[in-house]
Amino acid sequence: MNPPSTDDCLTAGNPLLSVELGRQRILNAVEVLPEKESVALHNALGRVLAERVISAIDVPPFANSAMDGYAVRCADCETNAPRLTVIGSSFAGVPFEAQLQAGQCVRIMTGAMLPEGADAVVMQEHVSRETDMIVIHDRTPCVGDNIRYPGEDTRRGDVVLTPGTRLKAAELGLLASVGVAEVQVRRRLRVAFFSTGDELVDVDTTPGPGQIYDSNRHTLHALLSQTGLECHDLGVIADDRDAVRTAFQRAAEIADLILTTGGVSVGEADYVTETLRELGEVDFWRMAVKPGKPLAFGRVQRAWFFGLPGNPVSVMATFYQFVLPALRKLQGETPRAPLILQVRSGERLQKAAGRMEFQRGILHCAEDGEWTVTSTGKQDSHMLSSMSRANCFILLPAETTLAERGELVSVQPFCDFA
Repeated sequence: MNPPSTDDCLTAGNPLLSVELGRQRILNAVEVLPEKESVALHNALGRVLAERVISAIDVPPFANSAMDGYAVRCADCETNAPRLTVIGSSFAGVPFEAQLQAGQCVRIMTGAMLPEGADAVVMQEHVSRETDMIVIHDRTPCVGDNIRYPGEDTRRGDVVLTPGTRLKAAELGLLASVGVAEVQVRRRLRVAFFSTGDELVDVDTTPGPGQIYDSNRHTLHALLSQTGLECHDLGVIADDRDAVRTAFQRAAEIADLILTTGGVSVGEADYVTETLRELGEVDFWRMAVKPGKPLAFGRVQRAWFFGLPGNPVSVMATFYQFVLPALRKLQGETPRAPLILQVRSGERLQKAAGRMEFQRGILHCAEDGEWTVTSTGKQDSHMLSSMSRANCFILLPAETTLAERGELVSVQPFCDFA
């Protein structure tokens, strides 16, 4: 890693680093993990494709019906209310194998192979049946009506998916449709995380005087699990020099990336910063963002490292804006711009100038179909309940101090982080 300039380290008098510049420096530093592995399609959900997939077949592989109805020859349907003889049926998986002759039709189901000689399908709603005859009403069929042709979705030789694609439900279905049973994907990223501090206890422990429950680890575990990573929760580490060093050493041995929360600002009276300087190559940044001004980034031995702020909302905001883009790049996922929408504010929004704010917001759709956004209320960075009520961030630029009701504001829906 080429560390950022010491001018950007967290020292007195240094300017704040913008969100965009900080994110770009992180993305410039991290590199895609080179390892690949083959996995069965059934186990590929959430994985990132490592090699392109080319279709070996046409999809659909044969002409078939898009509707329940009757396969006909359009040449037989040019008269008014034509009458045709039903000579058989074609079902999905059980085709009618004879050739259609003049004046004939075949009962056909959705997905069934089109009989030879037929060039259209008439929906059953446009037909009346009289024993072995049908009468076509309403309209004259045209060639190709209600037919799915071979290769209409995918043709043999088409590139179905490219490297860097995260495999979700649609992609897995697409791969199955072309007969792919296994795919080459990037090796699953390993992330270790822990909290430090004698004031923290886990949820199955009764807090003592001055102690609180550690919510950050559980938040991080959920955020990481949603991205399909291999998570290693190392628990709460006591404020002890040897314990902190041991935790960092263990994390660096088992993980590609280490995450901690709190205790990474210069001047902290703990052993985290001391240990980082001993074992790693880490820079401390003051980010022009609220919540989440202090951020540490670099390497601890062979592993990448992020030191996030300690307040719960700051943890989530900095994870989404800085850590998640890095995780996606490390896994080889194709880069994409954040999803930013312009909607009208449903209330007056205020902030101090100087830092970009990610205020927690709630997107609403009014009866007239117009989307608006309102704040969840108090924006203190310790109020994790506000994240639970929110479904988006309201992005207020650093120079902004006020957004009036009805004014267009930028929002980033939480679905963008999925």
